[in-house]
Amino acid sequence: MSEIRDLSLAPEGEKKIAWAWRNMPVLRGIAEQFTREKPLAGLRVALSVHMEAKTACLCRVFEAAGAEMRVTGCNPLSTQDDVAAALAAGGMDVHALHGATTEEYERHLLAVLEAGPNIVIDDGGDLTKLLHEKLPHLIPGVIGISEETTTGIYRLRNLARAGELKIPAVMVNEARSKYLFDNRYGTGQSVWDGINRTTNLIVAGKTVVIAGYGWCGKGAALRAKGFGARVIVTEIDPVKAIEAQMDGFSVMPMDAAAALGDLFVTLTGCRDVLTARHFSKMRDGAIMCNAGHFNVEINLPELENACVKRFPARHNIEGYTMPDGRELFVIAEGRLVNLASGDGHPAEIMDMSFSIQALCAQYLAQHEKLPPDVYPVPEEIDLDVARRKLAALGASIDRLTPEQKTYLGL
Repeated sequence: MSEIRDLSLAPEGEKKIAWAWRNMPVLRGIAEQFTREKPLAGLRVALSVHMEAKTACLCRVFEAAGAEMRVTGCNPLSTQDDVAAALAAGGMDVHALHGATTEEYERHLLAVLEAGPNIVIDDGGDLTKLLHEKLPHLIPGVIGISEETTTGIYRLRNLARAGELKIPAVMVNEARSKYLFDNRYGTGQSVWDGINRTTNLIVAGKTVVIAGYGWCGKGAALRAKGFGARVIVTEIDPVKAIEAQMDGFSVMPMDAAAALGDLFVTLTGCRDVLTARHFSKMRDGAIMCNAGHFNVEINLPELENACVKRFPARHNIEGYTMPDGRELFVIAEGRLVNLASGDGHPAEIMDMSFSIQALCAQYLAQHEKLPPDVYPVPEEIDLDVARRKLAALGASIDRLTPEQKTYLGL
């Protein structure tokens, strides 16, 4: 039985879902195919992805494929109660509450697993972690996992290296049609959507510090530059640091950047990127936010210990008064700013990412005997989604002639 905030919110959720759906042509095409072919008929799918409109579209595609769905969110502040209500009103088993406590969040994760899933759609690896640590008796029934994001893949690879991964897992985040667009253009836009709508402050003229220059960091830095900010990048990888320098950004350690930044965005997937030693150097009025999956990149316990007062500065912004009178600010409790303070990535971007998810679930259903390991997205799926998207954009490309194929040794 679903656990949601308020079923009467369903009509508003349906409006959001309809708007996303009309802007996801690739996923709509896959839905038509799945409706005919029913590739997931008789299978149970457990899904933990940000509970918002684009995710709801994916859930309904899986239903069209014949799957029995149990769904929850993967971050308490990204859950939209009206979208959860819309799915529940349609008969789906939904366990998600905006602002869920830690206990409620884990209860929801366990609820979507308790029926024994055959396929797991994960974003960040929480379902995978629970299966391995608390529900190992369900593992024999799981055909495979499809993991959405970088953090989840880190966790999967750590399990595999330790010899503890018991389920085959497809790394959706490493498909080109995912990370080149979702991580770069999707994060780049949605991070600033969340920051701008929450702060109502100008970006032009400010110094923005981007922690991490992976594809998400590249996107956020590019958009900050476009807004007219001076951009500093902090990195631990010398190659990525050179990239940032040659892309026109200043590169330095966070210890140096802390005293210069007006606005800090962490996108590393690691913990303790901003800590007490950085807070002590920050300017009065400095704003911090996080776009990594978990809320551990800004060390909030250390900030609370260092401050003399904590106060609500604005909706979804907490202020911290330091002993010397400086005020520092954190957006959305240090959780994913693009989802905890916004609607997440644009629908056209998630059209590609969730199309890969849908086709990877079909792939897992067709390959039930894969041994436990981490697997790349099959290239044919990656290219199929790219071709479908290109067609939806009304664009076309050249094809190799037989002579060119021979020349290239194909």
